[in-house]
Amino acid sequence: MARDQRSEPEGREQFAFALRPPADMTEARFVRARSNADARAWLAQEEWPDRRLWLWGPEGCGKTHLLHVWASRRGARVMDARLLDSVTMEPKAVPGALALDNVGAVGDERALLHLLNMARDSRAHVLMAGVAPPSRLDVALPDLASRLRATVAVAVGKPEDTLRATVLLRLLAERQLVVGQHVTDWLCRRLPRTGSALLEAVEQLDAAALAQRRPVTRTMARHVLADLLKPEETQTAPDESRRDAR
Repeated sequence: MARDQRSEPEGREQFAFALRPPADMTEARFVRARSNADARAWLAQEEWPDRRLWLWGPEGCGKTHLLHVWASRRGARVMDARLLDSVTMEPKAVPGALALDNVGAVGDERALLHLLNMARDSRAHVLMAGVAPPSRLDVALPDLASRLRATVAVAVGKPEDTLRATVLLRLLAERQLVVGQHVTDWLCRRLPRTGSALLEAVEQLDAAALAQRRPVTRTMARHVLADLLKPEETQTAPDESRRDAR
């Protein structure tokens, strides 16, 4: 569906509001790939050692999406470990499954330890996710450190080229951006190899295309994404501007 621009006077830039579509963390939207195969295999198991599992990997690799997929399957309560608070945490029964994101950035270690103790007592399964494995965390509480380091850790790798291309096309389609294949191929080659970089790039291109009322070209992408692209790719070659205008 084309964007309706008839109500805007010619030559006037539209205001580009930062309206980010809600993340769709359903299983149907998850893209299977070699980089997440090990994690998917572990999540398909009914039991884990000590009923705990830790997913780790770089930002944008898909571990949060996997965490939500598992939570939906198991009816688990999803929590952000950065928001745990031992003062306000209610001593109520833990559900049969917990999904804890951003565990490596937990602010209240005592709250996390208390939650894990409650989960152990109620024999609840706990899936945790963080950027680094438990062995690399700087944890002050000895009991919490030993508990986390005894948890099986599974890596989610950086997205491979086919996965990144699929994600990029999906993000563009969600924003109704029609971009030529020569531009999408170029973006896949030049952007950092993370899912979060793809999302940031599409958001910036969407805002620029709306404000400038122009289609996305490599020239636009090179200018808008200068902070994301490799330094040597931010300069326009003399013969490229005409080719990019397509």
